[in-house]
Amino acid sequence: MLENVVLKPGTNDPDYESEALTENTRAAYPVDFIDNAVIPGIGGHPKTVIFLTADAFGVLPPISKLTTEQAMYHFLSGYTAKVAGTEAGVKEPTATFSTCFGAPFMILRPKVYAELLGKRLEEHTAQCWLVNTGWSGGGYGVGKRMSLKYTRAMVTAAVNGSLLKAEFATDSAFGLTIPKAVPGVPSELLKPAQCLAGQSRLRQSRRAPRRTVCQKLREVRGPGQDPERRTEEAVVSRQSSEKPEFLDSPQKQWLARDDNPLN
Repeated sequence: MLENVVLKPGTNDPDYESEALTENTRAAYPVDFIDNAVIPGIGGHPKTVIFLTADAFGVLPPISKLTTEQAMYHFLSGYTAKVAGTEAGVKEPTATFSTCFGAPFMILRPKVYAELLGKRLEEHTAQCWLVNTGWSGGGYGVGKRMSLKYTRAMVTAAVNGSLLKAEFATDSAFGLTIPKAVPGVPSELLKPAQCLAGQSRLRQSRRAPRRTVCQKLREVRGPGQDPERRTEEAVVSRQSSEKPEFLDSPQKQWLARDDNPLN
């Protein structure tokens, strides 16, 4: 089965090089066509859960260890970036939010999936990680796309459990817990502040995603509220705090509110 694939004129042969419909094509085939496939393809509950995001602003850490509440929060926001090749007309990365990282495919209320995720994480003592495959050293046009080699090293360390033994620090902007070292990954890459030319540039770069998050909160919360202040309190750590922290309780309270449009 082929999707978004056209046929060569006058033949029944697929033209895999054509971009007439889209740059993003798909193919599906029986799983038993794969020699080493595991049938029926059902496994147990994972001990490691990985969220992939592509931060177009270059301010998110390449990997972050999430609490259960943080996992639910990022699952609901679904922050990532549209990149060239995923949608027609997209020429450069732009921030986007897709609830549960797959909004068009969710038939129930988002809160149902978020609560189920949290329940499963706690029941099976699974660790959730947020992996940023986007930009480092600055946003699109300034920084560079995260090296696949480094992403593989971070995912490998997360999956085999060795990353849990690392020392961690708290990101000063988003309050995310980040490892101080990962085998095979330059330590400075793990901290966005060290990849940018000076703290002033870092603060300037972080204003864009902060405004984008605020705009998203306005959409889901509706008029009459102050998303700028709420975002500062719930997502961005207070600058005066000696040890910035990701405020789990406001997020948890917001998820439980009756007037939360995501419920």
